[in-house]
Amino acid sequence: MNLKRISFAEQCGQNTPHRQAEVQKVLSLAQASGLEWIRLVWCDVHGSLRGKTWVTSELAAAFAEGMGMVSTLMLKDTSDRTVYKVFEANVKTELPGFEGASNVMLLPDPSTFKILPWAEKTGWLLCQPWFPNGQAVPYDSRRILQSALEKVAAKGWGMKCGLEVEFHIYKLKDADHGDDADPVQASWPGPAPQVSMIHPGYNLLNELWFDRAEPALRIVKQTAQDLGLPLLSLEIELGPSQVEAVFKVTDAMTAADNMVLFRSAVKQALRRGGYHATFMCRPPFDNIMSSGWHLHQSLYDLSSGHNLFARTSQQDIQEAQALRANDARHTLSNMGAHYLAGLLAHGQGMTSLCTTTVNGFGRFKPNALAPQAILWGRDNRGAMLRVVGGAGDPATRIENRLGEPAANPYLYMASQILAGLDGIQNSLSAPEATETPYAEGGTRLPITLVEALTHLDADAVLNAGLGRDFVRYYQRIKQSEQTRFNEAKDPVEFQRREYFSRI
Repeated sequence: MNLKRISFAEQCGQNTPHRQAEVQKVLSLAQASGLEWIRLVWCDVHGSLRGKTWVTSELAAAFAEGMGMVSTLMLKDTSDRTVYKVFEANVKTELPGFEGASNVMLLPDPSTFKILPWAEKTGWLLCQPWFPNGQAVPYDSRRILQSALEKVAAKGWGMKCGLEVEFHIYKLKDADHGDDADPVQASWPGPAPQVSMIHPGYNLLNELWFDRAEPALRIVKQTAQDLGLPLLSLEIELGPSQVEAVFKVTDAMTAADNMVLFRSAVKQALRRGGYHATFMCRPPFDNIMSSGWHLHQSLYDLSSGHNLFARTSQQDIQEAQALRANDARHTLSNMGAHYLAGLLAHGQGMTSLCTTTVNGFGRFKPNALAPQAILWGRDNRGAMLRVVGGAGDPATRIENRLGEPAANPYLYMASQILAGLDGIQNSLSAPEATETPYAEGGTRLPITLVEALTHLDADAVLNAGLGRDFVRYYQRIKQSEQTRFNEAKDPVEFQRREYFSRI
């Protein structure tokens, strides 16, 4: 008797009619567009994209059967060193499925398909890892966010996010033959490129500085628009060579996917134009300004689209007017106020998921438009959480200013959901809004990555939501980064090579 062989996509439970229809659309578009290559990429725990490039004629096979990838790619620190000893016996119990540097399989998500505007006849697809037996890999950060969003959707809600991303752009002094391309200087990691600034800084939103930076910003704008990303504006930030990209609000998963694509795309497109972009928080130069990633967020009703954080009915507005202005419920709905309280309650635990590199913790300084303590404020840019809007404003939302632009967006957003839901489910109450976010007395944010990891380890809600195995895995990966930084003979050179060159 002949048994019909099932595809790997079917084995994983992914071969749904909806996915099949999307696959056919992508295959037809790839053929009609004359694409020669398809980049099949995956977002690692650090928020960087990795993958393989397949010829387009094999794309249908990739959709059906997946693509093998060495599993150690999921075990790398920021230097690309494998943190776990995969050839020793205990890894089988410590990290089952990764022993012997075995394969995991990547399945492309057809809904993420893009045609890359800077690379000739090249398509792009975001993938997720599966074990060869069809089981999901629990350490996949995109799956972590999917799980968190499923918890929200079970209540009939969705999450919307808006992105404000600060980063730095420099002009390459030698785009073809710089230090990072010199084989004599090759090392692990290699030297950073030599650069000059695209604007002198310390003149916020200055039109003259924008004009100086315009050739590079035009590449950023065109790349984002050609990819269909919802770019709203590009702005000159305060620091030398620092800029900011602001995006329109989307659903959370789209926002996270857009973030990983935007970072990778602008680095590639700018590199071809003779520039170097870095999403490192604090580039390794004197007199720079730190970059942050401000995440605007709200929950909404899936059936009506109504913003669940906003007070928009006449009764809501009247209730808000009866409250003091520094009461969270004066601006936010009751649900929004509880969500805000959840973010505050888990502020220390979520820090390592929002600020994820050793370098990023140098941003938490007083009077630097960056948070220093776990506080919230009404339209206050010194507080960790900035509540934007007011009674009657349907766009009322919470802005978390804790993140750095290098953060893994899936983990950043998942941490918000898990903390916020805890606030809602337990009817947590927020303290009064602060007007002096840098005054003494507030609960301080962790000041190092290792301290932040300790707080994550102790946060029962985040451990339950992320999975205890994932938290252990994340701690071990990031602890390796902290340990190597502590042992570095030249901490600044460490950051040049490990962050400035790569992030």
